[in-house]
Amino acid sequence: MGHHVLAGNPPVELCLRRSPRARRISLRVSGLDGRVTLTIPRGVTEAEALAFARSRADWLRSHLSERPDHRVVGLGSDLPVEGETLLIVPGTGRRVTCAAAQICVPGPADTVAARLEGWLKARARDRLAAASDHYAGLLGRRYTRLTLRDTRSRWGSCSSTGALSYSWRLILAPPKVLEYVAAHEVAHLAQMNHSAAFWSEVARLMPDYETPRGWLRREGSALHRYRFSD
Repeated sequence: MGHHVLAGNPPVELCLRRSPRARRISLRVSGLDGRVTLTIPRGVTEAEALAFARSRADWLRSHLSERPDHRVVGLGSDLPVEGETLLIVPGTGRRVTCAAAQICVPGPADTVAARLEGWLKARARDRLAAASDHYAGLLGRRYTRLTLRDTRSRWGSCSSTGALSYSWRLILAPPKVLEYVAAHEVAHLAQMNHSAAFWSEVARLMPDYETPRGWLRREGSALHRYRFSD
């Protein structure tokens, strides 16, 4: 319903959301990009909700200060690709290439971030399609389509029609993490829930899934620190 900036040092931007189902005022800090959402229930005025936010200002700033800083992608900066940290350097020719712990990006400096983002998305699609095909084959089910997004709230999803959707930023994580998310979403083709039966399917597809799942819980939010545009 709008935005408000909480004055102070530093100022905190709030995303205001009115919810008829909410029972109380609440503040939520996204674990992925640090966005702060102030939820306002029915019958509560915006002024009352903002007063509540101001009373929690110290907590908000403390919580936000613990998050990793954003990193603007460009020449001379580091970027993880499939779990390996690479230095972004100027390249020759027409294609983005990787060699000797470097990622070489041709073209003008002001196009590097956009070119890298496009290259990463294409690489993510290839890896996720291969992993999804593999696990769907093991499961004996078919998915209907595969799309990529830059989602903040989830790494993947599976619709009731069998459509798979993934965050392209999974290409920044180690390969086993990307494969775990694919196995997780493909398992939903058989179990559209998170029941014990669902987790049994995940374990059948990827017996060691707990390790990459743990990595994603601990380190996943850091994948959203990399900015490819202002």
